[in-house]
Amino acid sequence: MKNRIKELRKTLGCRQEDLAEAVGVSRQTIIAIENDKYNPSLELAMRLARYLGRAVEEIFESEN
Repeated sequence: MKNRIKELRKTLGCRQEDLAEAVGVSRQTIIAIENDKYNPSLELAMRLARYLGRAVEEIFESEN
């Protein structure tokens, strides 16, 4: 699953540490998500979307 987390995070001027703390995960988890190594749970995807001010569908896209 591809995502725009890194792009959107940088647009907000937010560090990985800040995003991780805001959504309740480790910085390593944010790194893994940004590098397409980890697909977040629906709950985490929703927390990320809420923090980034976007719909889940705007952040994550399936690789078909």
